[in-house]
This record gives sequence, C-alpha cells and structure tokens, in this order.
Amino acid sequence: MSKQVAVILSGCGVHDGSEIYETTLTLLRLDQLGIGYRCFAPDIDQQHVIDHRSGEVAQGESRNVLTESARLARGEISPLVELAADDFDAAILPGGFGAAKNLSNFAEAGADLRVLGELAEALAGFREARKPIGLMCISPVMVPRLLGTGIAVTIGNDPGVAGAVSSMGGLHRSCGVGDIVVDFENRVVTTPAYMLATRISEAATGIFKLVDRLDELMAL
Repeated sequence: MSKQVAVILSGCGVHDGSEIYETTLTLLRLDQLGIGYRCFAPDIDQQHVIDHRSGEVAQGESRNVLTESARLARGEISPLVELAADDFDAAILPGGFGAAKNLSNFAEAGADLRVLGELAEALAGFREARKPIGLMCISPVMVPRLLGTGIAVTIGNDPGVAGAVSSMGGLHRSCGVGDIVVDFENRVVTTPAYMLATRISEAATGIFKLVDRLDELMAL
C-alpha cells in the first residue's frame, strides 16, 4: 500500500480560506511521488467572506469551510471530524488566511490564539504516533498551541508573526522562500511559501522540499 497523507484545508482563497496555489502544489508533489492523499476540512462557517477582487469583506455573505474546500479537492473531501491518524502516515496544512481565521483565531487574537478543537484533536493522534506533520505559510503559527512548545518552525521572517510564535513558546527560525525548517525530534516540517513568495515558482520550491522531506520522514 502506498503512503497516505491527510491534507487539511480551511476554505478556498488566500484571504479567507486555503491558499489555492499552495494547496495545488502540495497535491501535485504528493501525486508526483506516488503518495496517496485525502483532503479534510471542518464543517463550519467561515469567519467571513472576502471579495478577492477588492480585498474587502463581502457584507451579508456567508460560506461553509467544508463546502468551499471541496472546490479545491474537486469534491473529494471529508469532514475534519472523520480524520483518524491511524489511517494516514502524515498530515499537511497549506496556508492562506483560513488558517488564521477558520482553523484558529490568530488573525484577531495574535499570540492569544485558540485553535479549532477538532483540528487539535485530529493532529493529537499524529503527534502521539510520531507521524510527521507539514505546515506552510501562516499555518506554523498554530504549532505551539496544536503540538506543544519548544518546536522549531518558520513563517519566513515577519517579525510580528515570529514574535507571536516565540511568545507562545515556539522556536521561530528565519527561512528563505525556497527552503524548509525541519524539527527532526518532533517530526515537524515548515516552509514560508506565500509569506514570502512573489511568484508561484518560488512557492513551489519550498513546498516541494517540504513534501519531499515528509516522504523521507514517513519512511523512518
């Protein structure tokens, strides 16, 4: 049986869900390596809906995170509550502001963030089984709350976000767009992706490295 990875999404679109390029590049690299995957997302309402042309909140509009994430997964998606770590060898969380608005409240609360309970529950199984977890873009900011303190991660080099990671007990490491930070002891791999990327090819370099490293860690 091929390796299997759970990909956890937070909507569809950089400003209020999962970053589309990051998600697509992740799925592409998994497929290129012959790794199976299944997408999951919480069945909850988005914090709000952003008009991606104007960048403004679409007043009076509401969307469901699972339904929107299904756009990225071409309909092949399951509710996050159904994710069982026993069925997978690793987990990956693409970025996008859905991670900071729907999977957590970092966008509002900063270092006082809370993570979605069903996300914490799902990832606890991976953590306990020492199965590798990859996070990109803004998603690594959740690591101290999701997986515990003292874990090395990167969101690139933004001082405000890096400071929030440190204040929560995380270990932030500055990192270029095309590189990754690997915490071997805790089996966590992170990359800045669109926290720094200005082109899709830049994001691809780091994301491909992240998936490649997870592939190696799944074999250990």
